[in-house]
Amino acid sequence: MNTARVVEGRATPRGRFPHVKVVGDLIFVSGTSSRRPDNTFAGVEVDEFGTTNLDIREQTRAVIENVREILRDVGADLSDIAQITTFLVSMNDFGGYNEVYGEYFDEQGPTRTTVAVHQLPHPHLLIEIQAIARRKQ
Repeated sequence: MNTARVVEGRATPRGRFPHVKVVGDLIFVSGTSSRRPDNTFAGVEVDEFGTTNLDIREQTRAVIENVREILRDVGADLSDIAQITTFLVSMNDFGGYNEVYGEYFDEQGPTRTTVAVHQLPHPHLLIEIQAIARRKQ
């Protein structure tokens, strides 16, 4: 089996690539953010004066839930993830990210790499996650 698709009900990718690609037993999830289908972002508040508050915990939770929904579309779940790569705009957010990550995964979960990047595709994004999973046998 070799399929790639954009998942209905998820935020449309901001380029010509799929949310997910299945190659044999492997599932590759493209970099996923906290962007919602209506192009708003979880973890972002802008007050009446235009002051922006970005919440790494809320964004991390939304990203992991978005990854979960993408995996469900191909018959998998978070427990099927073998490896995660996380991109943070600032390592100052590592603690909040790590705290929420621990609500979903433990030492029996996926291997993980976390790197700091200069920026992500929108200034309100603090985090993006890509994942590799294996289909259930």
